[in-house]
Formats: sequence, C-alpha cells, structure tokens
Amino acid sequence: MINLDLMDRFAHLAWPFFDPPHAVLSRAVDTWASANLEHAHGDDADAICRKLVKDLGEAGYLSYCVSDNPDVRSIALIRETLAYHAGLADFSFVMQGLGSGPIVLAGSEAQKKHYLPRVAAGDAIAAFALSEPDAGSDVQALTTTAKRSGTDWVLEGTKTWISNGGIADFYVAFARADEGISAFIVDADEVDADERIDIVARHPMATVKLAGAKAQLVGQAGQGFKLAMKNLDVFRTTVGAAALGFARRALDEALARAKDRKMFGQRLADLQMTQAKLADMATAIDAGALLTYRAAWLRDVKKVRVTREAAMAKMYATEAAQQVIDDAVQILGGLGVMRGHPVERLYREVRALRIYEGATEVQKVIIARELLK
Repeated sequence: MINLDLMDRFAHLAWPFFDPPHAVLSRAVDTWASANLEHAHGDDADAICRKLVKDLGEAGYLSYCVSDNPDVRSIALIRETLAYHAGLADFSFVMQGLGSGPIVLAGSEAQKKHYLPRVAAGDAIAAFALSEPDAGSDVQALTTTAKRSGTDWVLEGTKTWISNGGIADFYVAFARADEGISAFIVDADEVDADERIDIVARHPMATVKLAGAKAQLVGQAGQGFKLAMKNLDVFRTTVGAAALGFARRALDEALARAKDRKMFGQRLADLQMTQAKLADMATAIDAGALLTYRAAWLRDVKKVRVTREAAMAKMYATEAAQQVIDDAVQILGGLGVMRGHPVERLYREVRALRIYEGATEVQKVIIARELLK
C-alpha cells in the first residue's frame, strides 16, 4: 500500500494551463478526499453515492458543476483528484454537473432557481438521460417522443444505461418533438426506474421508462441536440481528467510495489523490464494530461469551440489509462487481481471510461470529421 502523503501528484499544476487558484483548489480537494472517502469503496453504491453527493455539496465542490460560466480546468482537476482516491466520488461529482448542465446552459430562471441550488447543496441528485436501447452515440436515432399537453409536455419512450438511474431526484431527458430533438426536465416520480443495471464497477444505473411522463421543456423545442453536444463539450474533456486520476493512482501503487518487492535477490524496480514499463506508464500519463488540460485551457481562456480537442483528450487519456492500469496489475502480480485492492478496483472502474460520453471509436469519427471540414 502506498503512502499517499509522500507522493507528489501536483507537478503538472506548474504548467502554463493553470492559474494559482487551480493549485489551491487541487490540493484542497486532495486533503478533503484523503479525510472523507474511506466509506466510498463499499458494496451499497446507492447509499454511498447519496452520501457522497451530500458530502460534496456541503464541502462546496458541487458549486463548480452549476456555474453559469463553468471553469473546465477546475472541474477537471476536481475529477482527477477524486478519481485518484475513489471512483464513486468522481462519479457522484460529475453526474451532478452532467445531469444539470442543460438547465445551466438553457434553463429558464424559474428552472434554475428551483433545481440548481439543490444540486449545488447536494440535496437533489441529477441524471442525464440521453441513451436508448437503439440510440447511444447516434443521437439522431432517438425514438422517445414528446407531445404538448396544455402547458406541459408528455414523454413516451425508454432510456437506458442511465447513470444515477434509480436514485436521481430528476432527469434531463432528450426526446423527439415535432420541432426536433428537445431537452426536458422530468421529476423522478414521473418515471419507472426499477429496472436496475449491474455493471463491472458498481454505479447506480438503470433503464428509465417514460410512459406518459410529464415534463418541462428546457430551452427551445428542437434545440436539444445542440444543447446535448454543448453540455458534452464541457464534460467530455473532464472524462480524460478522471482517467488521469485512475492512472496516477495505478502508477503510484506500481511504484510502491516495485520498490518493496524482492525478486531474484534484488528489488522488482531494479529489473530493466520493470523500469521500461514504469517509464511507459509515466509518459502516457503526461501525454494524456497535456491533451486534457490543453482542451480545458482552450475552452476557458481562448473561449473557442473544443469539439476536436475534447475528443482527442477523452480518447487518448482513457485508452492510456486502461494500459497503465493493466501494466500496474502485472507489476503487482497476485495483489493486482485481489478483490478490493486499489489496483483491482481501478481495473474494473477504468473500463467504462472508454465507452461513456462517446466510445473511443466515436471520438475518432468526431476528430476525423473536424479535420475534414
């Protein structure tokens, strides 16, 4: 087991992508996480996530998710730090942002006043309901419908692979109206989220059935696709940051084991094969960090559209993290596959990052389309 106090994981904060407050924030989150996340590795993911959302709200960190002018670098640094300590903490944090993001971007003043303070305080759990059984990355294939009913809207359809499904207090769901794909707020008592989905890394997830669910339109009808993509442009970059947190923890665990493990009369770290593997791991992490924080910096400072850069960051950092963690398992040997060991948890947790918010293959399509414009 590594001594978390001895590892300097903040060298990249000296890069020109960051301002002094970012270093203060990152270290503050790390101190908070070190003291408050021991409970985040149990089996009851629903209860753990509810507590994490409440704790993150009380600590003030969820306010970064509901800002009218989100600082992507801050969100990314929080994600990276939380992911280093506990995957569910990162999950609980980012879903508050992803789930409420469309309201931040296009909600009415009444909607913002009702939902966003509760999200920031950790008193309401948000969910982002885009995917369907036959429509994930291909948003244009959505079949859920939205019809006007007086001053309300009524949704019919099924969403699946919905993170926070079953514990959310409200969902931002995307459906096809006469004007085109549109975004809607649906309160939890309007949906059936009893069909839970059990995945390799325990997260609250469900299939969400919308059968006559009353909903509130977010923004303008027919603008839902643009709104979803705008929201993903903020949070897709930060998926790379979560991957960095996982990878940094894996490297630290591998370094500690390599220094302590005796083999053939020397330390495991003295073997050139081990040294080569550690060098590759460290280089992959820095490359992923450069891509991730470049994308965040471009959006925050240059105020430019970062669809290509965010896709590059998400694609490379998640793929690199998968390899780094796999290498860490090899270095740890039997410990790396022992249930409950940090590296074993990382091995299960990192896999989903290569899929959600657009699989690696989809990111390649996005990058190529941007190049060919």
